[in-house]
Amino acid sequence: MNTQLDVNNILNSIKGDLGEEDYLEPLEILVKSLNNEANLSYFGSLGAKFQITNHLQTRAKIFDYVSSHELKQPSSPIFVIGLPRSGTTHLFNLLSQDTAHRSALFWEIMYPFPLSKKGSFSQRRKLFKADVVLYFKNKFTPGLDDLHYIESSSPEECLLIKTLSLRSMVYVYMANIPAYQDYIQKANFLPAFKWHKRFLQCLEVQEKPKRWLLKDPCHLEHLPEILKIYPDARFIHIKRDPSETIPSICSLTATVRSGFSSSIDKNLIGSETLQFWKNALVRYSNARDSIDSSRLIDVAYEDLITDPIGMMKKIYNNFNLDLDIKTENSMVNYLSKSSMGHKNKHAYTPEEFGLTKELIQNELSF
Repeated sequence: MNTQLDVNNILNSIKGDLGEEDYLEPLEILVKSLNNEANLSYFGSLGAKFQITNHLQTRAKIFDYVSSHELKQPSSPIFVIGLPRSGTTHLFNLLSQDTAHRSALFWEIMYPFPLSKKGSFSQRRKLFKADVVLYFKNKFTPGLDDLHYIESSSPEECLLIKTLSLRSMVYVYMANIPAYQDYIQKANFLPAFKWHKRFLQCLEVQEKPKRWLLKDPCHLEHLPEILKIYPDARFIHIKRDPSETIPSICSLTATVRSGFSSSIDKNLIGSETLQFWKNALVRYSNARDSIDSSRLIDVAYEDLITDPIGMMKKIYNNFNLDLDIKTENSMVNYLSKSSMGHKNKHAYTPEEFGLTKELIQNELSF
């Protein structure tokens, strides 16, 4: 059975104008890498094609909308950054208790058009469609929820928004595609954030927030590009021992790839994961000194866990924002509920991926 993806076949299935041609180069490299390097299963090939086609179709709908509407500059954004599995989601969820913050929800990223009012039939229909996607995601990659739980109505990472430009780690998590991974480490990411901005502008038509709250570990390596598109951006960098985070990233990657690939090389996942995030931290380290301290704050994972409300006050104070009692109570309530939650313990070790704790710390000590 033919499992080869075809660029022309994908493009011919898209209805509408995709806008600027910044998608062509990454699309060609991605498809070639998937065909030649990924060892996709038959269902993995179908899944990869579905995702790429869906991302491009969403792009076409966004381009149609922005081309025919006068859209305003998005609200000021706060970006939560840090290595994956370093506590970014916990920090993100705490900050989400503030009604002044808005994040793109999973269903909004999957099905942004036509724009839907809160509580409308259109919104309920999209929520149902997103639930169906998540159902098949769980069937395709069992165990993923233990590592990265998603609900259709929950805030989601910018990782999925950057698929609009076909520059995203989403595809690397799906399959072993070193040529594409090398490409996105060197590529110009301004188009990715240009489409990121367009996406937020579209969502704001229905609900303009006081501030956008955004998260994606890969933002670490793209501070200069972010600031060109969002000159008023602020950043919260959460730091955790990388020997705790890297094996977890490797485990997540192996779990996702198990749904797409016929075989998985865990040692390869370990070495490529370590190299990718080393490169990201080098680029972040080179860029952060040019950002004023009033717009970037470091958060230690241990401090967030031991005194979360104290850390929230420190963050708000650094950005000169008001943490009112209602928001603080919402954060306390969230912490109380989350501490009662339970999910299966996911076991993994650095050695499982050809790594050691010492090697990780030596490579990623910045």
